[in-house]
Amino acid sequence: MSKTIEINNLTKNYGTHRGVSDVSFQVEEGDIFGFLGPNGAGKSTTIRSMLGLIRFQKGSIHIFGKDIKRDKEEILSEIGYMPSETMFYPEMKVKDLMKMAADVRKKDCRKESEKLCDRLQVDVHKKISDLSLGNRKKVGIVCAMQHRPKLFVFDEPTSGLDPLMQAEFFKLIQEYTAEGATCLLSTHVLSEIKRYCKNAAIMKEGRLQCVEPVSNLTRTNAKRIQLIRQGRQENYIYKGDLRELMKELAEYEIEDILIEEPSLEEIFLHFYQQ
Repeated sequence: MSKTIEINNLTKNYGTHRGVSDVSFQVEEGDIFGFLGPNGAGKSTTIRSMLGLIRFQKGSIHIFGKDIKRDKEEILSEIGYMPSETMFYPEMKVKDLMKMAADVRKKDCRKESEKLCDRLQVDVHKKISDLSLGNRKKVGIVCAMQHRPKLFVFDEPTSGLDPLMQAEFFKLIQEYTAEGATCLLSTHVLSEIKRYCKNAAIMKEGRLQCVEPVSNLTRTNAKRIQLIRQGRQENYIYKGDLRELMKELAEYEIEDILIEEPSLEEIFLHFYQQ
């Protein structure tokens, strides 16, 4: 399987502000790849470096096998990007904005745009200033998708969308990736990662914590421990040899104990807190 994204030893410093340090991961063609981490973890810096929006000091980024520093214009022509906060000209009508976005790419996107607007229930005759947050989000999604790029880069795409539109958005993503496109999905919604992503990377404090198949993350050896002793309930995540845990617990008078798989949310929280 060919690699759509190859990032090696990416390092970007902002002086006193944290950037990213020695970040390396790959995204295979056709994957919906989850990109996770709390605010300030370095996700946006990585994405902006990928898109050539900021210069980085060390490392390399190749997209479609091309170097972002050398072949930026060619690479960006095949990317659909939607930032977490989309800003549009407020007095423009939706249909005019979408045409402008297509004209910038020198492409006739009318057929795809009509399909997307129908699926996402976008009213193209309204002004941007008259749209709710969710409807502005949908306009951003259409603008990122209508030219049928090889790579989608979405930053918190479903915030503001109702559940039906969230489901429709991911249905569209799955259709495009089934045809060979790739998607990098930066999100805080862990249920989306579990449901739609095959692989995921976790960032924390500017460094990559892990890159794993999502199925491996949910098959971690970490366990959720819930026990009652001296009339009090205690809950924690234990990562280690369960035999050692049982030896340790044998020293206490335990009234009840439950050992089970942690949720995906608890696994990621465990990474963030370590």
